[in-house]
Amino acid sequence: MIKSIKALDTWKIRHEVMWPDQPLEFVQLEEDEFGLHFGVFIDEKLISIVSCFISDDEMQFRKLATLPEYQGQGIASELLKHIFELAGKKNLKRIWCNARSGKKSFYEKLGMKDTIQTFSKAGQEFTIMEICF
Repeated sequence: MIKSIKALDTWKIRHEVMWPDQPLEFVQLEEDEFGLHFGVFIDEKLISIVSCFISDDEMQFRKLATLPEYQGQGIASELLKHIFELAGKKNLKRIWCNARSGKKSFYEKLGMKDTIQTFSKAGQEFTIMEICF
């Protein structure tokens, strides 16, 4: 089940899945208070999260993460489909994210395209992925 959650509810999974070698504060975003945050629950346990930030007619999603024991089951895909539907209801023109380069094919399966704009952060390589409507 997908539900709206608070930013602080995302931090534990962000930290555990994405940046376990960094302090918890590393996964807290200044703009978290302005975002829309969604979580997938199984038996009331939060197992997957994403944060969305809307500006003008675009949405950036950040910090998509699923607990390791639930990965590979299509849960993150369902979460992204949920926010793609939300973007459609809000008549947004573009959804984008900074994807880890090794996860590019995951986003391509959902119709996103690589913009070929890349950068590094804390030793990770990223590419900007987008889908336009």
